[in-house]
Amino acid sequence: MSAPSTGGASRDGYGAALLNLADDPRVVVIEADLGKSTKSCLFRELYPERTISLGIAEQNMVLVAAGLASCGKVPFASTFAIFTERAFEQVRNGLARPGLVAHICGSHGGIHTGTDGSSAQSIEDLALYRTIPGMTVMHPSDDLSATKLTEELLNHPNPSYTRTARNKTPRIYDVNTVKSIQIGKGSILKEGDDVAIIAIGVMVHKALEAAENLLSDGINATVVDMHTIKPLDTQLLDELAKSVSGIVTVEDHSVIGGLGSAVSEYLSENNPTKILKIGVDDRFGESGDSEELLSLVGLTVESIETAARTML
Repeated sequence: MSAPSTGGASRDGYGAALLNLADDPRVVVIEADLGKSTKSCLFRELYPERTISLGIAEQNMVLVAAGLASCGKVPFASTFAIFTERAFEQVRNGLARPGLVAHICGSHGGIHTGTDGSSAQSIEDLALYRTIPGMTVMHPSDDLSATKLTEELLNHPNPSYTRTARNKTPRIYDVNTVKSIQIGKGSILKEGDDVAIIAIGVMVHKALEAAENLLSDGINATVVDMHTIKPLDTQLLDELAKSVSGIVTVEDHSVIGGLGSAVSEYLSENNPTKILKIGVDDRFGESGDSEELLSLVGLTVESIETAARTML
């Protein structure tokens, strides 16, 4: 795969996808006062009659989405990731438990959110939604993959939660390679036979950089964008467990309950192998520059390289 180019934030990809889906009259968009930030505003500008703005009322937003889903609509509802947590009970009991299909997008997730501070940095959202039966959980790595995965939700049979990022990151895919992305299937970005680095979201480009640096040490790493945390690509995990010395997981999320936990839970019971989790330890974030904060909590290229070396 070619070197990443500068792209938009994954939230931009979400907004672009809503426009691409607009030809389907079933699609409706619901906002909770943050359409400009989540980029659902792009849909609202062109299709105001199919957009519902509910103000600062996330619980209401989820239940309105559930009601529309029960009438045959395909609702896409968005707010900040941290504010979706206010509506967790409604997602569980009003949406997922009755088997209704609507799609929640939580923007501005993770430490990478930066200056908004710890109260706005959701580092537990993926863990929460993984626990809901039948819920699909995703975290795209760039704008193009966010667009592709959101478009795939149009006819997806389950309710979903997608985390998007506030800030721009290097683009991982191009208009051709992004076509291969599928919900529930990890994307192999680089192949190697020494160690596997499995990453999500804003950490994918750092995983690729670490893998390139490791080559100078004679370490050839596989890099996987595991954009879908649930359902997890267990077939790919089985293949990796048998072909490499160990697996490093990397996420801008708590090490409790997220990608690393999902990978560990599966492999410990099916194909035990060495696993090292890189993420946010048992702590809250802080306010500051995105890259400074990632460094503060150990989410760096160097930490990925160090972890990979310990696997050999």
